[in-house]
Amino acid sequence: MSDGTQRFEIDRIPSPVGTITVVWDEDDALRALDFEDYEARMQRLLRRHYGDCTLVPSRAPATLRAALTAFFEGDLEAITRVAVRTNGTEFQRRVWAALRGIPAGRTTTYGELATRIGAPTASRAVGLANGSNPIAIVVPCHRVIGADGKLTGYGGGLERKRWLLDHERRAGA
Repeated sequence: MSDGTQRFEIDRIPSPVGTITVVWDEDDALRALDFEDYEARMQRLLRRHYGDCTLVPSRAPATLRAALTAFFEGDLEAITRVAVRTNGTEFQRRVWAALRGIPAGRTTTYGELATRIGAPTASRAVGLANGSNPIAIVVPCHRVIGADGKLTGYGGGLERKRWLLDHERRAGA
């Protein structure tokens, strides 16, 4: 848009864990994915990462819909092919890239993730970056657990996190 406002498209897609809201750009790169009942959180993250933006209702790209459908039907690798584009700090983008490297059905801790990105003393900062991830499921922040092996906070709620991890373990078995 001529006023400098980012323009993205938005759609809602049903899933076994509730309706998912997806936001993508003109290149069909996924910019945000969250659960419909957490849309206010997604809007906050979009503003934080992009400033003012306009969300235009549209039908999600067929490739994105197909990848999400395939993931929920058990093809866990389908989401690895989804193009994403994020606009966080350099550190956040390193954390988010590392999240995509966690194999489906596996978990890691904040400390292990910090070590993986070369910042072994930054587990709290990794936790904050994980919490600011605008692209749930595809950038799999649900695969990060506490150092004690327990499930920790998840923007979509712990029940969804548990469901996603169980789904990945069952489908990968």
